[in-house]
Amino acid sequence: MSIPRLDWFLFDIYPYICLSVLLLGSLVRFDREPYSWKSDSSQTLRKQQLRMGSNLFHYGVLIVILGHFVGFLMPEALVHLLMSPTEHMLLAMVIGGLAGVVALIGISILIFRRLYYARVRSNSRKWDITIVIMLWLQLALGIATVPISAQHLAGAEFDRLVAYVQSIVYFQGGGTVLLQGISWVYKTHILLGFTIFLVSPFTRMVHIWSGVGSLAYLVRPYQLTRKDTRAANPMK
Repeated sequence: MSIPRLDWFLFDIYPYICLSVLLLGSLVRFDREPYSWKSDSSQTLRKQQLRMGSNLFHYGVLIVILGHFVGFLMPEALVHLLMSPTEHMLLAMVIGGLAGVVALIGISILIFRRLYYARVRSNSRKWDITIVIMLWLQLALGIATVPISAQHLAGAEFDRLVAYVQSIVYFQGGGTVLLQGISWVYKTHILLGFTIFLVSPFTRMVHIWSGVGSLAYLVRPYQLTRKDTRAANPMK
């Protein structure tokens, strides 16, 4: 099968460029600009809509991300042991679709708040607005794949997508072949996802690493504290 050079670049080479920039760019930013490693909350400018929008978005997107990791990176033999390809796809459609809708509602509230209210908008950088719009589009594309997947309940197309993701993660190569004939919605969803990885080190999205790093608190030793028994005058 003849693969167009552009497809070969976009789906076999571009993902590794994006992932490399994500890793190296994040390390350089943490080393050179550690005080910029934050989400720049706008809560002090306007509290309304922030809690609801943020909670809906973050809870929804966490389920979506976890579902992608489990659904796409679980060993194929284990998946087939637990469920059929059709059941695997239906599970991804239902859980991922519902979580995606919740996250989309949340980020829509946040975008409205950021663009509609002058104080928040005037204190937003261009990249703040750009990245939330990219996330909105990514969630919308993900939801748009649900009705397309419903037309292929046998699960063969979903298995091809799983195989493609694993070909990237496990450095197998040749994943572009698996995407031939796949709907443009899936392809756009994949490319936009990797593009978000690409720009993350240069935006507020970099703070997601802190969320991953916070898992270390589950296994680190307890913090030791000691009562200060000195007199009220600390110089004594």
